[in-house]
Amino acid sequence: MKVVKFGGSSLASGIQLEKVFQIVLSDPKRKVVVVSAPGKRFAEDTKVTDLLIACAEQCLQNQFPKEKLEAVIERYSMIAEECHLPDWVIKEINDDLVKRFESDQSNPDRFIDLIKASGEDNNAKLVAAYFRERGVEATYVDPKEAGLRVSNEPGNAQPLPESYERLFSLRERPGILIFPGFFGYSEQDEVVTFSRSGSDITGSILANALKADIYENFTDVDAVYSVNPFIVKSPKEIKVLTYREMRELSYAGFTVLHDEALLPAFRAGIPVQIKNTNNPAAPGTKIVNGRDNTNGPVIGIASDQGFCSIYVSKYLMNREVGFGRKLLGILEDFSLSYEHTPSGIDDVSVILRENQLNERIEAEIIQRIMTELHADEVKIEHSLALIMVVGEGMRHNVGTMARASKALARASVNIEMINQGSSEVSMMFGVKEVDEKRAVQALYEEFFVAVSVI
Repeated sequence: MKVVKFGGSSLASGIQLEKVFQIVLSDPKRKVVVVSAPGKRFAEDTKVTDLLIACAEQCLQNQFPKEKLEAVIERYSMIAEECHLPDWVIKEINDDLVKRFESDQSNPDRFIDLIKASGEDNNAKLVAAYFRERGVEATYVDPKEAGLRVSNEPGNAQPLPESYERLFSLRERPGILIFPGFFGYSEQDEVVTFSRSGSDITGSILANALKADIYENFTDVDAVYSVNPFIVKSPKEIKVLTYREMRELSYAGFTVLHDEALLPAFRAGIPVQIKNTNNPAAPGTKIVNGRDNTNGPVIGIASDQGFCSIYVSKYLMNREVGFGRKLLGILEDFSLSYEHTPSGIDDVSVILRENQLNERIEAEIIQRIMTELHADEVKIEHSLALIMVVGEGMRHNVGTMARASKALARASVNIEMINQGSSEVSMMFGVKEVDEKRAVQALYEEFFVAVSVI
């Protein structure tokens, strides 16, 4: 059995849905199909999920989102019309949306989850109707009825252990099963969504629960590339990489797969295959437990912007018991999550997403660190980009860090910080955002241009 997931761009129009239909039917092992909400049809288009979030936010401001809601229904109507589906399909979607918008709004987070989950839920109903219209036995599966139970964390749901046993019974159902991604139900029977782009997570959960042979994730690129193609022209494709490598790359900016989606598949040892809906014959990229390190130390380079660092210096910091705990405790008081903590003997930097901060919070944090921890210096550095150099082969190669540092120096990129994970699968460089592209290009030249194809 294969579990196959299609992203929003793969379901954005009737033409795309026909491609999905042909892909699913081309392999009888593709029994379970996980769908996203309709995505962009062209660069300036708006995703249905974004429209739904805007609708929900407008509702919470006591304004009925007539125009945006009509735009949502119009997107589904166009797909239905292109696929020659009966009128009742859109009526059912319209009725569902009206019911959701009339629901309780006293808890804004729950209301937003309920609204934005409708994108996947209604698209699954539409896709199932299309398959049946084409003469194929296909059924929409309600996640609640199927047993997908998740934690009660709006916008950040986690699957509960009992879900896997309940979902296993889907194996016995006949025909093709169309399952909406992105959300599950709490133990209180409320809709709760995963983090954004969480349909990948749904597919991985189902692959684990159903003991699938493989989890196929169809998107709009031929493969995972060794670097962002918007930064380096025509980068090398990656044929095989490990779960750990993909996790590091996803975290640092590779958007082809949600970084949380690997965990259920990883725990079950199920390979993940990235493929292109628009070019299904392309081999794609396979994500597995282990691979042969024949391509050199580095498999990929990823980067992301929007970080800042809180730098703290104190003489003899290393001898002060509990200093790190107290520092992170201050950040916890402000509900801040951190990414990395590179440190020296007498100093430590805490890297975090800067969208969590504002001038007031920054001033209070600095004051508390100076007062409570008696620091010698505290400063906050903004507009940082993190660059991750990733590869299992780094564990067996001497001098990878030196090569990377020299490449950045040749490109006149100043390194703000360096951090290497204890697993030795990745190394992180912090640079100014204005230097990000130049830094990535320099690292790609160093590790890929002069080596054989991956």
